[in-house]
Amino acid sequence: MEAERIAATVILGIHGRKRAGPGESFWQYRPYSFGDSTQRIDWHKSARADRVFIRENEWEAANALWLWCSPGPGMNFQSHLAKVTKRDRAQLLALALAVLAIDAQERVAAIGAPFAAGHARSQLIRMADHFTARSGDSLPETARLPRFASVALLGDFLDPIETIAKALAPLASSGAKGHIVQICDPAEETLPYTGRTEFRAMLGPERFLAGKAESLREAYIAKFTAHRQALRTLAGRFGWTFSLHRTDASPTAALMMLHGLIGGEKSRLFGARRGA
Repeated sequence: MEAERIAATVILGIHGRKRAGPGESFWQYRPYSFGDSTQRIDWHKSARADRVFIRENEWEAANALWLWCSPGPGMNFQSHLAKVTKRDRAQLLALALAVLAIDAQERVAAIGAPFAAGHARSQLIRMADHFTARSGDSLPETARLPRFASVALLGDFLDPIETIAKALAPLASSGAKGHIVQICDPAEETLPYTGRTEFRAMLGPERFLAGKAESLREAYIAKFTAHRQALRTLAGRFGWTFSLHRTDASPTAALMMLHGLIGGEKSRLFGARRGA
């Protein structure tokens, strides 16, 4: 429900917008299914058969949006500066992106899910179940994606850069257009703690006791910033985009940003609602 709500904010901004560009050539007919707009029915084709058919153009058939949310244990972190965990925010943004794509009559799918890409509203329930039930590695598994796919990856990406590069390289080599979204808690950026502080790993026995946590702040921020810059450089090497979202910021603002990045692709993903 929250994903639908913030997606509606973006939809109002693009409602009625006309989009020009290539990719309108006929691709194929397919049977009408639940969730399809009646305005896409080819009545001439349907009149000559005993079924109702949808006319798909080339860009509609060739493209899909693939989403991934990190299920790693670190995504469960929530400091006193934020109202949600990183995991909750990543899942919310991913589902809101799926709402926008389906509203634009695009197909969406979740990387690693046991179901195929789809464009019906019921796909949102399947994706929500998949995201909330998962736990495991903090980086995406290897997946074979269609050549013209768009990919949005949402996670904290705090693993070593070499490990991240190895995990993302197969996706990049598939020709997919990728978007890395680093989700972080404000405390991870600023290290706001003072005095005697014990830091514990989200998973495992590792602990570190700092006598004066504030004395670590300058070196910590420098290292955190360097890691983020390396991640940004990696995305550029793949020809992908990189963006940042903090869990104390508005999810609507992040969704608007992602809508602009993904909607700017020549696939016309997230085009204006047909019939608007």
